[in-house]
Amino acid sequence: MNLSVGIVGLPNAGKSTLFNALLKKQQALAANYPFATIEPNIGVVPVPDKRLEKLQEIVRLENPSVAFGEGGPPIVPATVEFVDIAGLVAGAHKGEGLGNKFLAHIREVSVIVNVLRFFEDPDVPHVAGSIDPQRDKEIIETELIMADLATLEKSREARSGSARQSDPRAIKNAQRKLELIQLLITELGSGKPARAVITSEEDKAAVRDLQLLTMKPVLYVCNVSELSLTTNDQRPTTDNFEPSVLVSAKVEAELSELPEEEQTVYLRELGLPSSGLDRVSQKAYGMLGLISFLTMGEKEVRAWTITKDMTAPQAAGVIHTDFEKNFIKAEVISFDELITIGSKKKAKELGKLRLEGKEYVVQDGDVIEFKIGK
Repeated sequence: MNLSVGIVGLPNAGKSTLFNALLKKQQALAANYPFATIEPNIGVVPVPDKRLEKLQEIVRLENPSVAFGEGGPPIVPATVEFVDIAGLVAGAHKGEGLGNKFLAHIREVSVIVNVLRFFEDPDVPHVAGSIDPQRDKEIIETELIMADLATLEKSREARSGSARQSDPRAIKNAQRKLELIQLLITELGSGKPARAVITSEEDKAAVRDLQLLTMKPVLYVCNVSELSLTTNDQRPTTDNFEPSVLVSAKVEAELSELPEEEQTVYLRELGLPSSGLDRVSQKAYGMLGLISFLTMGEKEVRAWTITKDMTAPQAAGVIHTDFEKNFIKAEVISFDELITIGSKKKAKELGKLRLEGKEYVVQDGDVIEFKIGK
């Protein structure tokens, strides 16, 4: 299950700097002029999960005769795919600044990260001439709304002129979809995004094939200076930008050049509990209702991405499709309980490993071993 996040924003907002820091290498061109990024740059980064290291330690201690590498079996975290999409400008929906091409890339992602510039830097000019995050937010949202309105108008015309259905159920569904399209045209015309208009799961399913940009969840990354990030009374108000994460792309770029142990020291010196980019990854992961279940063994310790409502057989199918078809039982213990007990072997002796069936809904942090038939 892939989580794809599109990084958007006006030119020189700090998108490519953020992307480079995410990847910890220069895969995107961070230059001080618009359209330095023309093709989307794609990279996969891990979702930070300290639980995996603790499970790795348990596996190592439980298998003293196994010649593991350093630390124990390999760790395989859940991942997020980030797509660095070139800067949008006013008029993008009409093709300004290669906008149509960039808007098409946004359609492919699950979550939109809108990087808003809060920092002042005379060496990095702002395309609009001044620092105004609210204005920049509205420019991006207006472009996405206008692109959606064009999609909706085309869909309405196509459906209004199509042949009538003979199946009563198909007729009812078609009528409902046309009603939703008209509602969306009206509400988007007043400045509302589609996600604020279409809220029921049934209606979301009805318009899913339209691939509306403003149906996608948005996370605002407020790109601030180091001073604003580390000084409480210098931090900007972000009430109009929720959900949001406060990040200094410049600090993150500096962090990405350091070894992992030095990153921890640097963050502590800045008075920061964690990397802003870690929080971006975790926030994006959580916005879609995604969770992780965990597996542990001599070959690897791994986090698997699923949605919150998945049953045990469906979760098994994420590992391999045959696992879902041949599912028998799931041996389950919560991560917290396993850590409290200290070992899987002891948990089994104490009867703490539960056997769950096909109706069991997997919880975040469940440590699972699936029992599969032939």
